[in-house]
Amino acid sequence: MKALWRSIPLLGLAVCALTLGPLGDAAAQDDQALLNARCAACHEANADGSLSRVHDARKTPEAWDMTIVRMVTVHGVELTADERRRLVKHLADERGLAPSESQGYRYVLEKEPGVLDSGPDELLSQMCGRCHTYARVALQRRDEAEWLKLVHFHLGQFPTTEYQALGRDRDWWGIASTEVVKQLSELYAFDSAAWQAWQSREPVDLSGGWRVVGHQPGKGAYDGSLTIAAQGDDHYSVKTELSFMDGSSLVREGNAVLYNGHEWRASTKGPDGRARQVLAVAEGGGSMTGRWFDPGNDVIGGTLRAVREDGGAKVLSVVPAHIKQGEAAQMVISGVGLSGPIDLGPGLTATIVTSDANRIVADVTAAPDAALGAHAIRVGDASLAEALVVYDKVARVAVEPEQTIARVGDNGGPIPAMPAQFEAVGYMAGADGEAGTEDDVRIGVMPASWSVEDFDELAAALEDAKFAGAIDQAGLFSPAGAGPNPDRKMSTNNAGNLAVIGTVMDGEDEVEGRAQLFVTVQRFVDPPIR
Repeated sequence: MKALWRSIPLLGLAVCALTLGPLGDAAAQDDQALLNARCAACHEANADGSLSRVHDARKTPEAWDMTIVRMVTVHGVELTADERRRLVKHLADERGLAPSESQGYRYVLEKEPGVLDSGPDELLSQMCGRCHTYARVALQRRDEAEWLKLVHFHLGQFPTTEYQALGRDRDWWGIASTEVVKQLSELYAFDSAAWQAWQSREPVDLSGGWRVVGHQPGKGAYDGSLTIAAQGDDHYSVKTELSFMDGSSLVREGNAVLYNGHEWRASTKGPDGRARQVLAVAEGGGSMTGRWFDPGNDVIGGTLRAVREDGGAKVLSVVPAHIKQGEAAQMVISGVGLSGPIDLGPGLTATIVTSDANRIVADVTAAPDAALGAHAIRVGDASLAEALVVYDKVARVAVEPEQTIARVGDNGGPIPAMPAQFEAVGYMAGADGEAGTEDDVRIGVMPASWSVEDFDELAAALEDAKFAGAIDQAGLFSPAGAGPNPDRKMSTNNAGNLAVIGTVMDGEDEVEGRAQLFVTVQRFVDPPIR
């Protein structure tokens, strides 16, 4: 982490070196005392005992960690690994975000691939989103004076900011220090009703048994269990046991921390390596949603939804989540407390093959005239709306993500290649009978065959498809090695502009979808929030 941040140009900043001051045994247990001991040499104490700048912002755990690392690398603060963890926990608890304040931007915390990041308008998208994600801005809270200080900080640390792209054609400083500051202070104010309400919440204990469902692109859906045991002070041990619908299984164990009553962060390890969970805990602690991913290659991962096993009967998922009129399929219904007859809606019948409280395997048949569109599923008193789609034909295929990047790497270098994972999603024409219009009905992820080709004439002239990498039949594109390639024109690297083609078979018909993939160079600086 230190080496990563030291690679950033640090210009125009005064350095305030802090040393480790003596702490008594009692003070060592007090996180506020630790904060004062490590930070008060540079940050002035306010009348209420809070520290200027430190207590004038609210952030996510990742953002507080980035701030602390900057204090270490730029200002010489000395911290042990344990002290760093304690400070992140303390600051995220005391100056975090309410659950509603992170909605819409959690993709940057969960490392969701293929998301097109943007701000609420063109001005903020250009002023803030040209160097990092706009989500990084939207996951902070400050008052107007503190937002202005942040603008000053940007120009102090990166003096060329106003001369870079989208800065030269405008009065960058004038706009940033007035219009932008005003907008940000209104959109993301330090004080809010949501935060005030959240501070009065009751603490939650997440220990116990949980039922989980999710989907890993390229591999498919899964269900399973999550076992959580409390270790004290919002720390937990965790064990996940996943059963994929392709018949494989996976067990991971590790540890987790709950920040600010709703930010779950877990690090686990299994036979496939490490996985990090970034989840949002619902108010009351009855459910969690988010994503897990390989921390060294966050494109590889999956969605995750967890509910308490003792939280009442629920239907969580059905796999596959689509069936064609006049056909039959075996489906897995996952949930909690499942008991009673199965109702899939008009034209659908189900015969139970096996069942228990968490999983039902059923043979499902769709009549030739079964009602088209999304169907709710009911098992006894538990139900899930729009859980299963009945379709007549695949009218079009969308390859997701529609536009994304992969990065060359490895080849003897220190930075691994970053792949791209694609899926083919089928759509049924809506009421207008035309594919590609707003009333199309999403059928869901469907099996596909995969290929790549040059995206345009320039890519063909440079033979991008030959050199940039290859895609397997699970939709995973693996980029080629980094560095100059003597076999390419002018020995350029293995970057490229590719079309990714996913072909779905609907009976005897081939339905093709396309996406665009930019294969580019390594990401040399990769902070926790990009």
